[in-house]
Amino acid sequence: MQKMLSYIVTPFFFVAFGLCLLVFHPMQWIAFKLFGYNGLKPVVSKLNFFLMRSTNILGTTYRYTNTYDLPSDRPLIIVTNHQSMYDIPPLIWYLRKHHPKFVSKKELGKGIPSVSFNLVHGGSVLIDRNDGKSALMEIGKLGTYIEQYNRSAVIFPEGTRSRDGHPKPFKPMGLKMLLKKAPSALVVPISINNSWKLVRYGQFPMGLGAKVRIDVQKPLENNGNLDDLIRKIEASVVSGINSFK
Repeated sequence: MQKMLSYIVTPFFFVAFGLCLLVFHPMQWIAFKLFGYNGLKPVVSKLNFFLMRSTNILGTTYRYTNTYDLPSDRPLIIVTNHQSMYDIPPLIWYLRKHHPKFVSKKELGKGIPSVSFNLVHGGSVLIDRNDGKSALMEIGKLGTYIEQYNRSAVIFPEGTRSRDGHPKPFKPMGLKMLLKKAPSALVVPISINNSWKLVRYGQFPMGLGAKVRIDVQKPLENNGNLDDLIRKIEASVVSGINSFK
């Protein structure tokens, strides 16, 4: 019954989601051309707020939990699991004061209204998954960038999205590169639950009634022992994932 209802509701969601991307694309372009990054940043934040609101059409709700005082005067490396593309808007919105930048596949850098423009001009990096050496170099550039400007990098070390919420093992090389290039960064593990339920049936129809949770775990300092630190980060992220149970 719910899947049948989702066939009816999903087109309304796609219209709202698409309109957000189309409306905010020229707004981003104008803001960036007139005011540079400082103009682009608030427009991108608002875009992602409205993208979240469009998912409310599907009955999606969001709960962001953070009991820690994350500093804004030093870089952050935000490490989180990855369940769907709908992880991205709440991360950008709830962490907006920390200027989150993403490690994304190069295919997203063109052809997608709003999304591609922000990835290319907003400080994120685009990597070729088939060229590991080049990808690591780009991730290193992101680490250098956040170290210089006290911004944050978001990385999904699982590499691919979990289709059922179950966490995948970390692929540590990209994270290790970030830690090397941004040694002063505070590491912020985050656990995401239930965003996979938005795409439980695939891309169409959308899942209804997902209760997405974004939980910030205890931040970790970079002690220089990167292998040990990465094990702690992975354990922290996984400890807060329970939507697959």
